[in-house]
Amino acid sequence: MKMILTTRRRAENSNRSFLLHMKRPNESITFDAQEFGRLKRLVAEGEGQTLEFKRKASFPEKIVREMIAFANTSGGVVLIGVDDDGSIPGLKYPEEESHVIHQALKSCKPALKLRETFISVGHARSILRYDIPESTRKPHYLLQNGSKNSFVRVADQSITASREVREIAKRSQRMRNIKFHYGDHEQLLMKYLDKNPTITVKEFMHIGKLNRFYA
Repeated sequence: MKMILTTRRRAENSNRSFLLHMKRPNESITFDAQEFGRLKRLVAEGEGQTLEFKRKASFPEKIVREMIAFANTSGGVVLIGVDDDGSIPGLKYPEEESHVIHQALKSCKPALKLRETFISVGHARSILRYDIPESTRKPHYLLQNGSKNSFVRVADQSITASREVREIAKRSQRMRNIKFHYGDHEQLLMKYLDKNPTITVKEFMHIGKLNRFYA
């Protein structure tokens, strides 16, 4: 009996620590014309650096990937129940969609801080809105099938973060009052980019005769 109670307490504590990172919505979902108007204006902006639409939570891991990308970059909003074309069909069973997203969020490490809001769009349908601030604990990772992947937001796409980007994210959390010194290597880089559209870390290592850390 004591073992059962101990196990139950551990499970409750685990669930509680996860929910601390989320603000739960009110249970009642009532239609608010002003809130719906704000939603339509937001949707009219279209998907971009800080806004993502999803019709349903059919693939919750993909939604969590978008959330991770926002947290690792400059924050953003995910709307579930909105089509790519900007139409707002809403969700018939938003609580079920919310549940599968919460389950998928358990695969994100460290846990994300976000706010979840249910927005009624009428006709017994609702939108799930997730506000994800830029994280102070980045980079965040998605653990799936034994792999560990991180993502960042570039325009309206969430892409896999390279090792260099992950390292920059880590250091940005530790450093304060960072100064940028413009020297010979920086000048070499600017001259190269003046003639070429892109450069890789490996290419910069070669032309600057630098190790990976400095490049």
